[in-house]
Order: sequence, then C-alpha cells, then structure tokens
Amino acid sequence: MKSDASLQQARGSFNVEVKPQTPDNPAAEGSGLSRLSLQKQFQGDLEGTGQGEMLGAGDGKTSGGYVALEKISGTLGGRKGSFVMIHRALMVGGVPQEWTIDVVPESGTDELKGLSGSMKIIIADGKHSYELAYSFPS
Repeated sequence: MKSDASLQQARGSFNVEVKPQTPDNPAAEGSGLSRLSLQKQFQGDLEGTGQGEMLGAGDGKTSGGYVALEKISGTLGGRKGSFVMIHRALMVGGVPQEWTIDVVPESGTDELKGLSGSMKIIIADGKHSYELAYSFPS
C-alpha cells in the first residue's frame, strides 16, 4: 500500500455476529478446525455490510489463530462498490498478536476498483470499531 499523502482514513464502528458452522465434508471434519460465518454491519466512513467465513484453531479465549475472508459491500468515502478483506491473527495468553487485515488486491468493484488498504480493529468495552487506511491508484 502507498505511504504518501494520498492515503485516506476511514473510521467508525461495526456490529458483528459470529455463528459456528458444521463441517461439510470428511476432511474438514477431520481437521478439528473451527469454521464460523461472519455477518457485520459497518457505520461511519464505511457504511455497509460484511459477510465472510473464518477458520480457527485453539480455544479462542487464551491462545490460537484464525484466518478469514470477508466481502464488504457498501459505500466508502462516497464511493459505492464492494471489496474483499483477508484476516490473519494469532492470540497468545488472551492477547491478540500479529493481527493483520488487508484489502485483497484487485478485489474492488464498481467505484471501489483499485482500492488498496489495511484495517485495524479496536475492541473496547465490548464494542467494535475500525480504522481503515486506504488509497486508490493515481
């Protein structure tokens, strides 16, 4: 992602619903990994919905890791479209470590074509908020 003055910031909050899913084949069942669906509603500079799937390992409370893909559809900075984010996180002793969330290259559609960026999620007092640093090609 660019590090110049064209970098824009989007901030706001979101609600998230996470639901466990049943493995749908013997290999998935045998892996022992958790499979979860994600449903989000974003407010603020990003207005829209997010839908995705997560795979997790560990107990989810003290230590573990997860990966996820999430398609976000809505309006970002006045531009409409959708894009995909990839999540990767590790947790050690109940504290998130190495948490990265990035826009998948060339996943932007409509007015969000060319979008690149990374997101930070903040969880405080049981509420979720985001900071998205993003840019578009010149």
